[in-house]
Amino acid sequence: MNEAPEGDARRAAGPRVVIADDQALVRTGFGMILTADGIDVVAEAGDGEQAVAAVERTRPDLVLMDIRMPGLDGLEATRRILSGTAFTPPRVLILTTYDLDRYVYAALTAGASGFLLKDVTPEHLVAAVRLAGTGDGLLAPAVVRRLVERFVGQDSGAAVALHRGLAVLTPREREVLQALGAGLSNGELAARFALSEATVKTHVARIMAKLRLRDRAQAVVVAYETGLVRAGGGGGSVGNAGLGGGRDPLG
Repeated sequence: MNEAPEGDARRAAGPRVVIADDQALVRTGFGMILTADGIDVVAEAGDGEQAVAAVERTRPDLVLMDIRMPGLDGLEATRRILSGTAFTPPRVLILTTYDLDRYVYAALTAGASGFLLKDVTPEHLVAAVRLAGTGDGLLAPAVVRRLVERFVGQDSGAAVALHRGLAVLTPREREVLQALGAGLSNGELAARFALSEATVKTHVARIMAKLRLRDRAQAVVVAYETGLVRAGGGGGSVGNAGLGGGRDPLG
């Protein structure tokens, strides 16, 4: 599979993708599924070091990152990719065998946009990759809640940097962040606070900028870790809405 040259050109068909997994069959299978749908797989990597190098070389929009690889694992590779590039970093979507993997939670706090199980259906794989460029999270709130409720407080060091600026939020922004943690979409936020969706988008954008968050998946983590939403309840009603709309974006 040929790597694309450096540059800012993007295919209209979909995001440019790097696949990082130590199993060649996984890389090949995922690559065939995405390519068949017109998505540009610009590079493959068999470990974290190769993944970091591939990102620097090809500047993709998205990395499908296996969390457990020999040598440099997917967690550290994600940290390096999201913090060490001179250009706008790609979104990282974690690949894992387990839906309650503490390393997935650590990857979310490091900046990953979401995760997929390796037994994901082809349709859901394509849907998740195509959602990567929308700015919305790639996790249903129910999945985020299960991860956060199980692991919150166990690895708080990585989370401190994420919510250090919480005090700079206005009271309304704190309310919006709390509702984001409860899984509300922009439309649901607008209805709850009697605001237009345009105003809601402005509040969300300011929250992301002030707290240096990449997407709503991180916002959910921060809402739990700062106590705005409490594990097992509190912080408002939590439905099954997808992070980017009124339903699970992959359901």
